[in-house]
Amino acid sequence: MKKLFFALSVACLLCLGGCTLTEETPVVAEGPLDLSDWTELTHGNNVPPDYDIVFPDDEVKRIDLVIDSNDWQEMLDDMSDKYGSFGSRRNQGPAQMSDENPIFAPCQFFFEDREWYKVGVRFKGNSSLQNTWSQGIWKLALKLDFDQYESDYPEIRDQRFYGFRQLSMSNNYEDISLLRERVVPEIFREFGVRAPHTAFYRVYIDHGQGPLYFGLYTMVEVVDDTVMGDQFGSEDGNCYKPDGTGASFAQGTFSEDDFVKKTNEDTGDWNDILDLFDALHADYRVSDPASWRTQLEAVFNVDGFLKWLAVNAVIQNWDTYGRMTHNYYLYNDASLGLTWIPWDNNEALDEGKRGGALSLGLTEVSYQWPLIRYLMDDDTYRSKYLSYAADVVDGPFKPSGMIARYRYLHSLIEPYVTGTDGEVSGYTFLGSSTYFYSALDDLIAHVQERAAMVAGVSNE
Repeated sequence: MKKLFFALSVACLLCLGGCTLTEETPVVAEGPLDLSDWTELTHGNNVPPDYDIVFPDDEVKRIDLVIDSNDWQEMLDDMSDKYGSFGSRRNQGPAQMSDENPIFAPCQFFFEDREWYKVGVRFKGNSSLQNTWSQGIWKLALKLDFDQYESDYPEIRDQRFYGFRQLSMSNNYEDISLLRERVVPEIFREFGVRAPHTAFYRVYIDHGQGPLYFGLYTMVEVVDDTVMGDQFGSEDGNCYKPDGTGASFAQGTFSEDDFVKKTNEDTGDWNDILDLFDALHADYRVSDPASWRTQLEAVFNVDGFLKWLAVNAVIQNWDTYGRMTHNYYLYNDASLGLTWIPWDNNEALDEGKRGGALSLGLTEVSYQWPLIRYLMDDDTYRSKYLSYAADVVDGPFKPSGMIARYRYLHSLIEPYVTGTDGEVSGYTFLGSSTYFYSALDDLIAHVQERAAMVAGVSNE
């Protein structure tokens, strides 16, 4: 393999110990950027994203990251500054919190005998990152940016990974099945809800001690990178990642800080969000519901939101709108209006915590969450929502199909989760491999229970 030096690697193992080398792992010697692996198809910016290669349905592919030991130490020092010492929860109580993203560092990225150069890598996440770090688990979620360092290295300007500029590597935190982040976006997309693509990857990182298996990750497509062009046909609209009080859409809560722009950042214009607030809270909502629906649908993709709401309620997901003011994007499509895009689904397919997932009837949802409460107070929208909920269990979340899907994916990833090639202590959330198998049984029972629950509501 390109730049593979076994003698150097073995010496590293003898001197440092504790690392695992495999024949497919590259070890990179110091030297200038020669870009010998660069091709327009693999690295260029003038090709469409290749979903078949990057997001395969029936493979578990492998990536290797090689990070200079000094850069790695800077990443760890930055994490310690933000979240306290690694493993601190074991001795010091709750995890320290931070609102700042961890720092980027350059790495050499290897995939199928080919190198990508000076790729930006950082740790990512909110409470999941804080808790993983404080628990002393190295399987930290990652963000990759293939042209993060193009200003420092002009020769890699507009570097892409088969058409993708950024990628998110989910560590499947709070998911001992390791399936949730993989399957939930599929369910959404099959039901007509825009959502990112996902795929399983084995991640190895060499930060100076040889390549270490950091575990099985789920690669997730980044919304403000390729989802817009692929699923809307345009990247011109405003894309937001809401988070904070204003992201509840409760009356009078709007704040620019709560609607972070991911596109068109230089234009200080939140008129599309303000138009949605105005339409949603129009004073004729109750007195003239037909006019209210017309105005709301002029600025907001209501049908897309109702489909998202139906899927989300049927499959159960507490960690999003209705309980939390995050984990969704909004994209302002020229023909559809502001459209809802779900994000971060590792805690879906479960009853949840902090009050739990919302009920199918949504009767407990307060006016703090007007996008749900107002729509459910409207007979037209509520009827459509209930119809969609029934369609979900007859379509993408049909028990027979989901059970087969669960079993197939479980079998696909099993070698890289348990056994000799599986995750190891310190790099896994599994206290025992038995949890991985019992989690499959739990998912199967869950989909059957939810189908029965929807049938019960539909018959009321």
